[in-house]
Amino acid sequence: MNLLITGKSGRMGQALLEAATQAQATVAATHDLGQDLDAAFQKADTAIDFTVHSFTPQVIAAALKHNTRLVIGTTGHTDEERQLIHDAAKTLPIVFASNYSVGVNTLFWLTRQAAQILTQDRFDIEVVEMHHRHKIDSPSGTARTLLEILNEETGTDYHTDITHGRLGNIGPRKPREIGMHTLRGGDVVGDHTVLFAADGERVELTHKASSRMTFAAGAIRAALWLQSKPPGLYDMQNVLNLKPL
Repeated sequence: MNLLITGKSGRMGQALLEAATQAQATVAATHDLGQDLDAAFQKADTAIDFTVHSFTPQVIAAALKHNTRLVIGTTGHTDEERQLIHDAAKTLPIVFASNYSVGVNTLFWLTRQAAQILTQDRFDIEVVEMHHRHKIDSPSGTARTLLEILNEETGTDYHTDITHGRLGNIGPRKPREIGMHTLRGGDVVGDHTVLFAADGERVELTHKASSRMTFAAGAIRAALWLQSKPPGLYDMQNVLNLKPL
């Protein structure tokens, strides 16, 4: 496998380079803003992108041109950018995940199981996430995935049933409401909690990341896993065999 790592100078880019070294994976090319993206793609068979969502269309265009497998860890995509990824997966093998941590993907799995047991007729559901002061998208991609899992299991809708924070005299909680709360500060790598609260009891599922290496190692693992896969859109749950292909 010959890897291309974009955003080489960024925090995740540096973590990915270190993770590739630890996994003895060959980094054939890197890319930073202002450099020749097409030339970088010519040297690689798999690209890992953890930059910014607005760069994704360029990454996809280059990948389609050179038939390059993709691992996309960028979050905050618009609906149009997400559609580009889905369309490209008809031609290319792509792993697209909001979080590449093994622990977070276990949290995704546990959240799905908990939502099937702790049903909304008794339990109110809240999601809380916290990240460093520099993070630009809200809620985080990981929190968005948690909400989508909860929407699937409860039959709720992201646009009409998710309440992003609360302010003022808003009245009592709505029966199908799911609360989403975003915190920003310091150098927090990523904390996520899903809370199920009923009369007399409360269940909390929490994951806390203290190093970006957990995400980087997972992305390298995904890139290795992708080598033998046909075109299609995969996520980290597939890589970890937590759901069928």
